[in-house]
Amino acid sequence: MHVHLINPNTTDAMTETIRLAATDIAGPATRVTASQPASGPVSIEGHFDEAISAVGVVEEVLRMDRETQVDAYVVACFGDPGLLAAREATRAPVIGIAEAAFHMASLISTRFSVVTTLPRTVIIAEHLLDQYGFRHQCRRVRAADIPVLDLEQDGDRALAKIIEEGRRAKQEDGIGAIVLGCGGMADLTDTISREVGLPVVEGVTSAVKLAEALVGLRLATSKTGDLAFPRPKPFVGHYQHLSHLTFAQE
Repeated sequence: MHVHLINPNTTDAMTETIRLAATDIAGPATRVTASQPASGPVSIEGHFDEAISAVGVVEEVLRMDRETQVDAYVVACFGDPGLLAAREATRAPVIGIAEAAFHMASLISTRFSVVTTLPRTVIIAEHLLDQYGFRHQCRRVRAADIPVLDLEQDGDRALAKIIEEGRRAKQEDGIGAIVLGCGGMADLTDTISREVGLPVVEGVTSAVKLAEALVGLRLATSKTGDLAFPRPKPFVGHYQHLSHLTFAQE
């Protein structure tokens, strides 16, 4: 089984962090690879960044399906940028890490809180909770108030702030679990869980296990309805290379 992770930002170190965390949790029969778009933001911290990165996510799916056999994809950013467009572009299951983390948390606790990076991303996470139907189980989305790249460049300080916010969530929110709201936190789960004293759910590793389950169940993305392959058509300008796409699995 081949599970490919796409880091929607363009920071090499974060792609490697994500890959290592996924490799560590994957089953022995699962091959894990990871990539990032050639162009786009170095971190994703708002709607603008997500919109730019979504094209890169889809281009990575198209490239990988053209070059090799991928059994499932993981979109490794907590905003799940380009998730439905990526599902349109392939038959392989495509899992977003926010959606995966919410599902996993709901299976081990009736109430959870999310600890994310910057205050502005709190609102984005709340939108996703509404979209995915988990708002009633999430007591609060909290910000550790750290830029995403601090997870790579100032890791000890970032970890301390996440743990501090996790402890507040445990004391104040009446929860049974915490969801980490950034793909760059993929290697911090065990440390935070130990320090906070709650189960901690992280989206990259959750998505890998869900991807393995879907492949094991022989379930692929439905090509009936809105997730059918995109209709071929002309594109102009920067996106001319996407004109008249054909899909090998049609």
